[in-house]
Amino acid sequence: MLTIPVTPRLYPLTDRAVISLTGEDSVKYLQGQVTCDVAALAAGDACAGGHCDAKGKLWAPFWLANLGEQLLLVYQHSLKARQLAELKKFAVFAKTEVSDAGEHWQVFGLAGEGLSHWLNSHVGDGNLWQGGIIMPLAAEHALLVLPVGAELPELPQGSEQEWQGLMIQAGLPDMSAEHQGEYIPQMLNLQAIGGISFTKGCYLGQETVARAKYRGANKKAMFVLEGKAGGPIAVNQDLELQLGDNWRRAGTVLSHWQQGEDCLLTAVLNKDLEADAVLRLKEQPASRLRLRPLPYDLVD
Repeated sequence: MLTIPVTPRLYPLTDRAVISLTGEDSVKYLQGQVTCDVAALAAGDACAGGHCDAKGKLWAPFWLANLGEQLLLVYQHSLKARQLAELKKFAVFAKTEVSDAGEHWQVFGLAGEGLSHWLNSHVGDGNLWQGGIIMPLAAEHALLVLPVGAELPELPQGSEQEWQGLMIQAGLPDMSAEHQGEYIPQMLNLQAIGGISFTKGCYLGQETVARAKYRGANKKAMFVLEGKAGGPIAVNQDLELQLGDNWRRAGTVLSHWQQGEDCLLTAVLNKDLEADAVLRLKEQPASRLRLRPLPYDLVD
């Protein structure tokens, strides 16, 4: 099964999109659109977040960075078309420019034992570096966003598929366009990784998000599953839960990693799932999947 590298690695990521906000109203505008507290971020700060529709359903989870004169949002690439359109919809009423900045920025993953020490040695205090930014994600995991053409750190490189597996192990949410508009932010555990502020005030979908916290309205969460699958896994494949001799639909694949028969994947499932539950991919009846403990506590 996948393990974190024993030394830091650099992972070139081709499946990430970057959206930029510039202009004097950028922070104020984005503050009223997304789940995280944009106004609390100083230059060099970063956090997770989500952008919802008026009903509180996610268009996209993202990582947000404040570069001082510019805000950058990093997404799974398939989310960009709808996300860009929704962010631009009300930006015409503010002094901010929302743009697809993918041609100006390159995105990398950083992961491995000793990453914190490497960053302290090469980056120092703060996260701004080489005209870009380091965005901490979890212990010994980070995103590196650099201007195109910037000098890259001298680290061994890993594969994009390995990075996806490391993100899954860390319990970090990711989703594709197939799931836009299906889940509220808590169903992807955004509150557990600092991606939701419950004190910042109003934003799009805020009423639904608050109700899930204060009225216990949310009954689902994102879980990590590990096990064996003989065939290829794809996003949105159906998952089934074993109930005695029968199987019942339980959810669909959000993201996945696979090497041979070994696999890791994320899925939104009922929160009351037993720790020893057995699941399978519907299209692969011989596959078997079990819950992997999350590296954080689940609270609404």
